[in-house]
Amino acid sequence: MATLHTEYLGELRTKARHLASGNELVTDAPIDNKGRGEAFSPTDLLAASLGSCMITIAGMAAQEHGFSIEGTRIDITKIMASDPRRVAEVIVDLYFPDNNYTDKQKAIIRVACLNCPVAKSLHSDLKQTVVFNF
Repeated sequence: MATLHTEYLGELRTKARHLASGNELVTDAPIDNKGRGEAFSPTDLLAASLGSCMITIAGMAAQEHGFSIEGTRIDITKIMASDPRRVAEVIVDLYFPDNNYTDKQKAIIRVACLNCPVAKSLHSDLKQTVVFNF
């Protein structure tokens, strides 16, 4: 069974619907690639997916080990390359709340983030720079 249904709306815009929940999102081509830049681009979603996956898996690991990462935020920078046009690097800056994490907890977080399914699914040519700010 399909997970998503995506429709091309014209003018370099799509609408994707998550079939289980009915949630929808719109993508638009970026301004530097013939689009209007009025919504997430598909490559923005790739970067957002990486960051969201990292903190989701870290949250699971934290729950399993009896601590919290609630309040964690991420700043993500996507760097494009050309010839062929592609995402060359995603810089993920993770900012954790001041919870006096132990060295063991920090290690659990690092391992979880770096081994999330999205990180492991991306091609090895895509540089993933991950900065942990505790």
